Amino acid sequence: MIKVGLLVKLEAKAGKEQEVENFLRSGLSIVETESETITWYAIRISQSTFGIFDTFPNDAARNTHLSGQLAAALMSKAGELLAKPPLIEKVDVIAVKCHENKK
Repeated sequence: MIKVGLLVKLEAKAGKEQEVENFLRSGLSIVETESETITWYAIRISQSTFGIFDTFPNDAARNTHLSGQLAAALMSKAGELLAKPPLIEKVDVIAVKCHENKK
């Protein structure tokens, strides 16, 4: 059951927007190996602003994700790709509607 999440906002440096997008796309393969990351979305908010929203069953799973491969990769690239440090907010999930469209 989904109980908690992370809301991350990323502001790309000028000219680094495509690299940030590529980084986020490559992150999918990392989080696919995390059994307790229930959902993971990489989003584009504006031309230079990106985000990540992911969900977990509990705080322990969220903390494991925060100390995992994707977080480490993001922090190692932050100075090169981002105009400012990522804004990482821990959130509580209060309601969920999830329907996967299977074709």
